Amino acid sequence: MKAHDQMYIGGAWRPALGQDTIAVVNPADEQLIGHVPAGTAEDIDAAVQAARAAFPGWAATPPAERAARLSALSDALAARKDELAETITAELGAPLPLSQTVHAGLPVLVAASYAELAASYAFEERIGTSTVLLEPVGVVGAITPWNYPLHQIVAKVAPALAAGCTVVLKPAEDTPLTAQLFAEATESAGLPPGVFNLVTGLGPVAGQALAAHEGVDLVSFTGSTAVGRQIGATAGGAIKRVALELGGKSANVILPGADLARAVNVGIANVMSNSGQTCSAWTRMLVDAERYEEAVTLAAEAVLKYVPGERVGPLVNAKQQARVRGYIRKGMEEGARLVAGGPEAPLETGYYVSPTVFADVTPEMTIAQEEIFGPVVSILRYEDVDDALRIANGTVYGLAGAVWAADDEEAVAFARRMETGQVDINGGRFNPLAPFGGYKQSGVGRELGPHGLAEYLQTKSLQF
Repeated sequence: MKAHDQMYIGGAWRPALGQDTIAVVNPADEQLIGHVPAGTAEDIDAAVQAARAAFPGWAATPPAERAARLSALSDALAARKDELAETITAELGAPLPLSQTVHAGLPVLVAASYAELAASYAFEERIGTSTVLLEPVGVVGAITPWNYPLHQIVAKVAPALAAGCTVVLKPAEDTPLTAQLFAEATESAGLPPGVFNLVTGLGPVAGQALAAHEGVDLVSFTGSTAVGRQIGATAGGAIKRVALELGGKSANVILPGADLARAVNVGIANVMSNSGQTCSAWTRMLVDAERYEEAVTLAAEAVLKYVPGERVGPLVNAKQQARVRGYIRKGMEEGARLVAGGPEAPLETGYYVSPTVFADVTPEMTIAQEEIFGPVVSILRYEDVDDALRIANGTVYGLAGAVWAADDEEAVAFARRMETGQVDINGGRFNPLAPFGGYKQSGVGRELGPHGLAEYLQTKSLQF
């Protein structure tokens, strides 16, 4: 593997223009595992210039050839799956089985799906007397988070490349080593120089420079709603397109007659996965008044299986750990009933938080309104189906959710009324081709599948 002290720009690894570096720490044992360059605005400019120079050639590359490069990228990621999983475990803290199956496994499938889409997508269609062309938007600035470091990279870079765009990636500063491995995979896949570029750095410096750069045509960002708002304002000043995948406070709605034990157990597992660091996690469990206490008991029992340091990893850093523990204290202060877990750190070393369940949570409480981003579940009581819908839709977010009912038809009827971008019906499985994204302050645009590809295309019509 190449040294960690370089960036990938214009098809070559090169030192950063500045001298500052970013420390990478293993959140499970708090040990230093490396440093990467803290990129500057000048590094971003060099990467954008390389992407602009490469854009005409890549945009003109036949879709079948772009598809071949993406297939090669998927193969390169698959070949390094073990190394990627180990790196993600080291810098994110995720248990290795989760890193192997989800963090390193899912991106292989997503990259392969865009290889297929690039080969089959209708980039041109006839409408009446017009020929309508779908053309690449240009240079994409991709800013990715730390919670799913490889998946989020692939979910942006793969559709951008399939569309014919070139990319500058600024990954999260907590998980940059995974991004460097991804850059090596693009080399193995034979992408032309400048089609993909990597600049590591801090958000307020490198991220802001990328979002504001006049040579970037579209900014694709995943992260907090607060930062997404800033990026949207920056892009809006330049009339620049954005794709924003932001926060969530998703509802897990258990309707009367549903399989309560299954719904509660799957709901707890959904939040505990990745230590609760998932924007689409079902952190609000809604249960009817008649079965409420039974659900609380089931949840308290289910969460005991998620042992910190074994099935549940640490949070990504000390700041995040302190933030989540603060939310747990806030829930207790506002009168929620703590039935499992609590604010005390479960282990002496590592940024762990105890898997926590609250009961008697009311919709106006802070823990029912704000995104916690940790292993914390709030259980809310509703009186009837309309009350459940009011509570489910009663936040500024609308990213994901779940509905459980006696039959799929009843669940779908409820889901149609939810103000959210993706709803799982009676435990429906994740579909990497389905569009992912949110309503309201959960973002703008969609990722994955053909809808994700469309974000990176612009439309031209020819009349003759």
